Amino acid sequence: MKIGELVQRSGLSAYTIRYYERIGLLPHADRDRSSRRDYDASILVWIAFLGRLKTTGMPIREMLRYAALREQGAGTETERRQLLETHRERVRVHVAELNACLLILDSKIGGYADAEKRIKDYDTALPRGRREPVGARKARTR
Repeated sequence: MKIGELVQRSGLSAYTIRYYERIGLLPHADRDRSSRRDYDASILVWIAFLGRLKTTGMPIREMLRYAALREQGAGTETERRQLLETHRERVRVHVAELNACLLILDSKIGGYADAEKRIKDYDTALPRGRREPVGARKARTR
């Protein structure tokens, strides 16, 4: 497939695809007779995996390390697994931190919702008509 189709199917820009190829995250594409890149459809699976690593915050240097090990093939499985396990642990810690932040946000949002409800309940409980300010004194007659 040509780079335009890869752009559409992968969601990456042409610039990003060329950059990933240049730094070694993507294997160099075959070239057609016109010297245009011609990608195999199987690269979409690899691009999707790279996207997951990026989404989970894996640094590019580690992605490059993983890609280099993958390129070396058999015999690097243990090192690739260890790299992914280390990253998974960082992701788990980050998810736990995000969950703690969600609890705080939920608590804060609940507090505002409770305050708004109290104000609304108070406003609807007051009798209709002229309202006297709290602590106001009645005027005396002379």
